[in-house]
Order: sequence, then C-alpha cells, then structure tokens
Amino acid sequence: MSQTKPLTVLLGDYPHTRLLKDGTLPVEGVDCRFVDSSPLYPAFARMVRDLEFDVCELALATYLQAREAGVPITLLPVVLIGSTHHRSLTRLPDGPALAPGELAGRRIGVRSYSQTTGLWVRGILREEYGIEARDVTWVTTEEPHVRQYREPSYVTRSPAGRVADLLRDGDVEAAVLGPRAVAGQGEGLVPIVPDAEAAGRAWTERHGFVPANHVVVVRDDVLRAAPDAVRALYHALAEAIGATAEDRDGSPASRAVAAGWSEEFGACLDLASRYALEQELVRSPLDIDAIEKEAAFVR
Repeated sequence: MSQTKPLTVLLGDYPHTRLLKDGTLPVEGVDCRFVDSSPLYPAFARMVRDLEFDVCELALATYLQAREAGVPITLLPVVLIGSTHHRSLTRLPDGPALAPGELAGRRIGVRSYSQTTGLWVRGILREEYGIEARDVTWVTTEEPHVRQYREPSYVTRSPAGRVADLLRDGDVEAAVLGPRAVAGQGEGLVPIVPDAEAAGRAWTERHGFVPANHVVVVRDDVLRAAPDAVRALYHALAEAIGATAEDRDGSPASRAVAAGWSEEFGACLDLASRYALEQELVRSPLDIDAIEKEAAFVR
C-alpha cells in the first residue's frame, strides 16, 4: 500500500472545493485534512502570522502584503472567488445623493484597509474618478491580517462592530462591502457608482479579466518537503474547477474562478500589485515574473 502524505488544508465552501472536501474527487497520494473557519477571513491572519495550515485560501491583498513582509508562503495559480466591485461601494438609500467623484474629503467605512474588495474599489476610484486613496479617510473596524503592515495616516480605526453600522450611525458617508456582506449586513444599501453592473462589465472588458479576491497559498517548508503532494492537491482542485464549470452561471463571479497561470491571471496580479503600491498597501513594487516562476512547479 502506498504511503499517503497528510496535508492540513483550509478552503472555503464552494461547489469547486466541495468535491475535494466531501471526497467525491480524491487527491491521489494525499491525506487532506480539511479544516473549517466560519467566517473564513479570520483564518487568513492565522496563516500569515502563525503558518497554521499547510495549504490555505488567502485574500489576494493579504498575499501581496505577506510576500512583501517575507512570510514564507508560495502562491498557487488558483482563483477561488472574485468579482467586479462597482457594486461594493455603497450608501444609505435615503441619504443624500453622492457621486463617486464627490468622495474626496469624505469618510468611507471598510472592514480593513487591506481588505481585497477595498483594494479593487480604491483602484476604481482612482482610475475612473480621479480619487486617490489619500483623498479619503478610511474608517476600519478590524486590523490588517499581516502583523508587519503599518497603515497610512489616512486610515483610522472605529470600535464599531460592523461596517454597515458605521454608515447607519452616520460615522461614514459611504461603505465598502464585499458581495456577501452586501447581501448580509449591507442589505438595503445602494451602489454609489451609477449603473454598477454595466460599469463592472466595462471594467472587465477594458482590463481583460475579472478581479480575483481569494487565491491559494502553500507554506514554503511544506512545498520543499512534499512537492508531489502539493502538486496533486493543485491538480485535483483544478479538476474540480473544471468539473463544476457548467454549474456556474456566466456572471463575473463565476468567470473569476479558474486554475492555472494564464495571461488573465498574470494581468490580474500585475494590476492588483500596482493598485496596492499606489494605495500604500505595499511600499515596494512586487516582482510578478518571480511569482510566476515560483508557481511553475504545478505544471
């Protein structure tokens, strides 16, 4: 009997991960010990601070910051979730009309300044409306995942528990909420960007990809010790993404899910890293070519 390699794996619950987690699609030669976190995102800090998992889903902005900080993890070329984010910039429905170009000098709530949805929203504000990150006071409710990161001076922390509460209490005039939060705590809020769906489609057509939110990383020591096991897990995940393709509806969120290094994936990382540098999420340029070379082991 061949010996299996144990891997502790944290992945969110999606159709394309469920096939692995429920054993429908086995990972050959690997004993995948799947763990859960509900909600998911607090586990990202546990990964980049304490390397708690062998393989872990991770927010893209957190990965970029962790790489700059020297956290010993390697990116796998997988997008687990993503979407356009013109709908993510919200306001109260009965509040005063507020256009995106009028946000300079205002206060905007966001769970964490380094939240990936915030990265994409700030990129949209700069690119389409001329609003720089430093033109806004970003009011946050949580600290960054990466312990080494220091937020810029235009970021402040609030004791409020939820971003939507900042908006409803009048502490901010707009709020950044990811798709799930918009449907949850942000229910009833409206997008600030006019015709947000069409604006999102235009952004995707212009850039050639749907923004990624969550990727997958592996600890460097695990990769060195068990490259075949990590490769097998990657290929099983890629197979699961392919097997569930027909179940996805063609929306930007469904089109974002992908495995493999592609021109679109590289362009996404390149733009995200540029946005991150402009927004002081990182303080030095990131080498996307080096990231691609490191990820080549999965081929």
